[in-house]
Amino acid sequence: MKKLILTAVIMLASVASYAQHAVGSFTLQPKIGMNIADLTKADDSEVRIGLAAGAEFEYQATDIVSVSFGALYSMQGCKGDLYGADGTIKLDYINVPILANVYVAKGFAVKLGLQPGFKVNSEVTLKKSGTSGSADLDGVKSVDLSIPVGVSYEYNNFVLDGRYNFGVTKWSDNSDSKHSVFQITLGYKFDL
Repeated sequence: MKKLILTAVIMLASVASYAQHAVGSFTLQPKIGMNIADLTKADDSEVRIGLAAGAEFEYQATDIVSVSFGALYSMQGCKGDLYGADGTIKLDYINVPILANVYVAKGFAVKLGLQPGFKVNSEVTLKKSGTSGSADLDGVKSVDLSIPVGVSYEYNNFVLDGRYNFGVTKWSDNSDSKHSVFQITLGYKFDL
């Protein structure tokens, strides 16, 4: 047991210089990337590729832990055989990720948090027999909640970030499906 505690203390002591920014500092990170989104329990669905763009603030609380929060425009939903036709469910949100970041190596962070999302668009586009049309979706909830889990790597203030957002709430009153979104972004950190 003493060896285990000693090993843990040595590992934590060696991690102390892994953060890129000074303790107590704030950074702003504009970012842009893509979502690979789907809905769970949606039969015959395919992923919808969409935009993810916005900015995050980060506060470096200790040498190895920081807290970040931001606002990201996020195109979500799915494609597939919907209502008997080829179609796309377009569900777009302003997501507000609130994350704890633990730096486990120089520039490399593991992330976990909560992410409320606020609906800005919900429509379905259908294509059948050479015709197409779109309509607003009924019953889509105005607030969504997910749990983002991911990693990021920072080099010379450029940040490559990969996350998976586990949907917690149903996206609609008329469905048991939840969001399933893999997100990859590239950002640049500015010291404030």
